Amino acid sequence: MNTTPSLTFSKLGCTRGGRQLFTNVDCQLEAGRWLYVAGANGVGKTSLLRMVCGLASIEAGDVLWNGLSIHAQREAYRQDLCYLGHLNALQESMTVDENLAFITALGGFTPDKAEAQAVLTRFGLRGRGRQLVRHLSQGQKRRVALTRLALSPAKLWVLDEPYVAMDEAGIVLLADLIAKHLAEGGLAVLTSHQRVPIGNVPAQMLELQAP
Repeated sequence: MNTTPSLTFSKLGCTRGGRQLFTNVDCQLEAGRWLYVAGANGVGKTSLLRMVCGLASIEAGDVLWNGLSIHAQREAYRQDLCYLGHLNALQESMTVDENLAFITALGGFTPDKAEAQAVLTRFGLRGRGRQLVRHLSQGQKRRVALTRLALSPAKLWVLDEPYVAMDEAGIVLLADLIAKHLAEGGLAVLTSHQRVPIGNVPAQMLELQAP
């Protein structure tokens, strides 16, 4: 196994409803780089991201993490992965603090209270810890969801429309967070309708096209 994190797509293919979305997708992403998955609506961008996360079956080809199939190292890969979908996946009836505790526990780690509070402050959520999520604005809910990235020790971030419901300040905050993650040797795969620069690291492009 390689010591430097790497993600490889090998001849990936996907079919939905009897229709071939994409086929023979090859790509390799190294530490410190980010992959921008582009393509027309319905071409399978979210399906590809879900395959990378192990949330959808891989019908053709394989996804390799550090040179090994993700299916051969499920637990180790899960600990190295942080996925954020276009939905916030928050419990509306729980407080912000309770959601953070729940989210991080699912990721297999437990940040200390001081670290969690520092991240909330950084995301403009200072003093919101005991507030029920249902009482937050959509932008605030999105920021709560994004705190999982700042708290996660995972090397690979997979982000599906991460800038949704974010104002300009929030978009800059997230872009800076991803840039810091890359500078520390992390990797990121994302799809977004908004083309946002990530620090001074150029995007590695993967454009999906129907066969």
